[in-house]
Amino acid sequence: MIGNIRIFNRFATKMIAAFVIVILLPTLFTSASFYLVSNNTVKHNVRESSVQIAQQAADSLSFILNAGSDVADLISNDLRIQQLVASPSHPSSGEDLKAWRDTEEYLKSFLNNLVYTSSFVNIVYVLKDNNNSWGSGTFSKIKLAQYDLEQLDWVKEAKLKNGGLSWNGLQEDRFSGGGDNTELVLPIGRVLEDYKTMTGIGYILVNLNGRKILDNIERMKLGDTGGFFVVNEEGRVMVDPDREKINKFVENPDLLRNITGNTAVEFEFYSGDTAYYGVKQRLSNGWLIVGTVPEHEITDRLDTLHHQILLSFIAFTLVGILIGLVIARRVTRPVKQLTKQMKQVQMGDLSVRSQIVTQDEFGLMSRQFNRMIADIDRLMEQVSAEQRQKQDAELRAVTHRINPHFLFNTLGTIRWLIKYGQSDRAFDGISSLIRLLEANMGKKGHFFTIEEEMDIIEKYLAILELRYNKTFRLSLKLDPDAASFLVPRMLIQPLVENAIFHGIVPLDIDGEIDIEVGKEQEAVVITIRDNGIGILPEKQAIEQSVRDAVRDGHAGIGLRHVYESIELYFDRGSELVLFGHEGGGTTARMVLYPKPVNGGETT
Repeated sequence: MIGNIRIFNRFATKMIAAFVIVILLPTLFTSASFYLVSNNTVKHNVRESSVQIAQQAADSLSFILNAGSDVADLISNDLRIQQLVASPSHPSSGEDLKAWRDTEEYLKSFLNNLVYTSSFVNIVYVLKDNNNSWGSGTFSKIKLAQYDLEQLDWVKEAKLKNGGLSWNGLQEDRFSGGGDNTELVLPIGRVLEDYKTMTGIGYILVNLNGRKILDNIERMKLGDTGGFFVVNEEGRVMVDPDREKINKFVENPDLLRNITGNTAVEFEFYSGDTAYYGVKQRLSNGWLIVGTVPEHEITDRLDTLHHQILLSFIAFTLVGILIGLVIARRVTRPVKQLTKQMKQVQMGDLSVRSQIVTQDEFGLMSRQFNRMIADIDRLMEQVSAEQRQKQDAELRAVTHRINPHFLFNTLGTIRWLIKYGQSDRAFDGISSLIRLLEANMGKKGHFFTIEEEMDIIEKYLAILELRYNKTFRLSLKLDPDAASFLVPRMLIQPLVENAIFHGIVPLDIDGEIDIEVGKEQEAVVITIRDNGIGILPEKQAIEQSVRDAVRDGHAGIGLRHVYESIELYFDRGSELVLFGHEGGGTTARMVLYPKPVNGGETT
């Protein structure tokens, strides 16, 4: 008894019962009337629709094929590309070699731009031989070396066509990618000719996106089981969702005869005892797109005419409106209430509670919603406490890692000064170190203001001048609005040391360090420039991405400390970027966004 009551209290049960009562009888009546429609009329309408679908598929595929042939023409007509391919692989003079390299860079950029500007082109190749070939994207010369270029079928066909296009069936790209998994493509090949001599100097291969071509074909349906495929003039399958059929002739002789020997757009044929209906349309490159479907699917299962569909739609619409009027109040009220409360939770109000009291699914949702919000509130308090403890522990860890590194370098310098009898300079070094340690020890907590950090850096430069026996001039431009911004201990100091050690010292010159601190909206921007050697080639990974350099172990302990401090204590959008300048020098730029705490306040 209780089980029956629960079933009838469910909202789904009430809704299904209403739909069955209101819609069942008119649905049965409408369905019966549909079967009285003439099969001949249905067949005529469906066939018209099938021809239109085939025409749309042909237009869509021809557009893609034309995009590929246009790309091949652009490459073939480019004189700089002809010059590069026709030129010797290794020019003898310096000027010729520079011009050859400039043209090669132009070719690579040209090919990549062609791919970027066409969503239907996957990759483009200009091939001369295994050692001198070019391609866009992930072109692999290692894969190219696995083939004898002159023995490939498409190359032989392209030679026979004497500058014409060689169209090939759907296949996997042979020359791109780093592994065995390659893109599905439809290749278009042609000979690249020298316009002066009209002789072949290389080959062009444009790979169209095979997946998009298949998607276009698969979207075009005939009945439930019918579909489309593409053949060439001889009846060889070039594109088919069943890739086992590609490059094979159409197996059914009756179908093959209608494709190659019959000019009619529509035709009929038999496969075993089953009668099929077929349509075909010619593509821009001479191929044919062919669609087939069992005839019974377009004569027996389509049982409605346009005016009856319209009448049924109007009837069902009116019924739906009536049902909606009955159940709208029941459905929308609790849904709107729950939606409003969810938006309050989304805005951060975890004190909200749902007051829906019913015995159906909405009542259950209300109770579960209240339990969920209570659990989230409790978990957020727990996570917040754990996160604060974790951040404090991580800051202590990175600080304890950077401090010994700095002391080791400084004490090492003083040791050598004492060993070589430079006691006065050693005394100055110890005094500077004491002043620096005194400034650090006088600060409480893990965070300094930027103004305090600048004071420590000035004292730190005195130690570095002693260590490297050079003069380091510091130029500081500090925005008063940013002076009191809190940063972790030694956030800027490691960047100054790196600028001197890696940039200025190798040049054996006096150094200039420019530090500029300003505000950009909510962020504080710190820029550090030096007049050093710049970023060396072996350190280019740091210039491309500090995060990747730290992750891959290409960054030193100081840079790693700065990066980890930014990750720990500043909000999304905060970053550290390093870049060199052509005339020398390096710039380090930090953008720091404070983390919001306590309902909107920031650290």
